[in-house]
Amino acid sequence: MLKLRSLILAACALASVPALAQSPEEFFKGKTVKVMVGHPPGGSYDFYARLAADMLRAHLPQAGAVIVENKPGGGGLVATSYIYSQAPRDGTVLAVLPETIGNTQVMEPEVGKWKVEEMRYIGSFSSVNTAFVRRKDSPSKTTDDMKRQETIVGCTGTTAQSYQYPALLKVLGGYKYKMICGYPGANEYSIALERGEIDLVSSAWNSWRVTHKRQLDSGELVAVIQTGLKRNRELQNVPLMQELVDDPVAKRVIEFASAGAMIGRALVAPPGIPADRIEYLRATFDKMVADPVMIEMAAKRALELDPTPGKVVQGYSDAIVKTPADVVEKAAVAFKG
Repeated sequence: MLKLRSLILAACALASVPALAQSPEEFFKGKTVKVMVGHPPGGSYDFYARLAADMLRAHLPQAGAVIVENKPGGGGLVATSYIYSQAPRDGTVLAVLPETIGNTQVMEPEVGKWKVEEMRYIGSFSSVNTAFVRRKDSPSKTTDDMKRQETIVGCTGTTAQSYQYPALLKVLGGYKYKMICGYPGANEYSIALERGEIDLVSSAWNSWRVTHKRQLDSGELVAVIQTGLKRNRELQNVPLMQELVDDPVAKRVIEFASAGAMIGRALVAPPGIPADRIEYLRATFDKMVADPVMIEMAAKRALELDPTPGKVVQGYSDAIVKTPADVVEKAAVAFKG
């Protein structure tokens, strides 16, 4: 009986070896990989999620399928909560989430009930600077004009960047912005801008360059301010928000508030995925964004491709949640306008 028991145990141990020795590449064989996006179809989050899916189909050929799932709600917060607490922790579900989830976590912990430092960034397709855009004939044409006279700014709501970024300059820079909120989305307030109902709106440059290329090229619309930690390569003559204030504390607050721009449109994975699988996905990402065929695919869709490796993006994200409490508090106050 002892001998039989030993043989059974040995057989069980041998049977478990393939599973234990399974490589990340082998794990994905036949699996369905899902790219979740926390916004409805049609915006830049969705554009990049679909680009990610198409790239993964080419560079993760052993997968059975790669699909996109839109899970809108709360400006991406519903999908973020799902990824953190409910998504499978095996690498089969990735997501394109708001670049501001780290800011939300530290500024509104009652809303951001996640720990972004436990998630793992796979890589960023492009940084996402927000651009403040005016009409050609808007009364306030320069940043100096906006300090001297009232400028009507369109926005969706007080928790959206379309309100919060202008509010930062209103509070910290003395800009005479009059905020008019209630527009359903970027499409609606962009139309209102072109009609002359408002003078200025802010939205992701990645979207502007696709949806309003003709108007920007013709000069009908003009980018006057941008957010981020460095100027977008297509907006080299447009100042960053922090360059428009003199106070060092105000500069630091603005940098914290806009640091998510460096994360941009990125693929992120849930917590708890084996480290070797994360490294495999990061290496796959680096290969696919360097593939000439994939680069051409992005160009045909007019999508900016300026990739950042996952470990670097992780560093940007970790720095956001380590921001000193006094800076976070000042940003929260300024965001309220």
